[in-house]
Amino acid sequence: MRTVFDSADRLIALLNEAVGRLVGLLVVVITMIVVYDVIARAAFGQPTAWAFDLTKHLYGSYFMLLGGYALRHKSHVTVDIVKDVVSPRLRHLFDAVGYILFFLPFIAVSVHFAWRFAERSWSSGETTWGVAQLPVYPVKIALVAGLVLLGLQGLFELLRAVRNLVRRGD
Repeated sequence: MRTVFDSADRLIALLNEAVGRLVGLLVVVITMIVVYDVIARAAFGQPTAWAFDLTKHLYGSYFMLLGGYALRHKSHVTVDIVKDVVSPRLRHLFDAVGYILFFLPFIAVSVHFAWRFAERSWSSGETTWGVAQLPVYPVKIALVAGLVLLGLQGLFELLRAVRNLVRRGD
């Protein structure tokens, strides 16, 4: 029988999976921009005015938006040295306590300040200092979105740990 938890968990997993796969394509775009800039510089002596700033923006967005995807696939750093030698029940307890004491408060504070950061950038029309003067707010909005995706995945990792504790199983 499907529960609300299972449905929400599946929705968050699908969202992070879709965002992860879509954002993963940015590596191809970043590579093409860098190659174009290198060829323009080396072959024609005409470096672009925008490539460096744009690749920084794209890579920053890439990095931030993949947090939830990475957590979904267990790619974040954990304290496996301790967790590998304890029982599954204690492992689930460590996970739950870690999410409650460290992860969720960190995400809440980070989202709060990132939102203010992005809002200021948007309202002031902040741009880069370079010749191209690219808008900065899209990267700052990506920071907020990435933190929200990471937080949602973390919330369901917490709920999964609690559910496993209650079930007394793996």
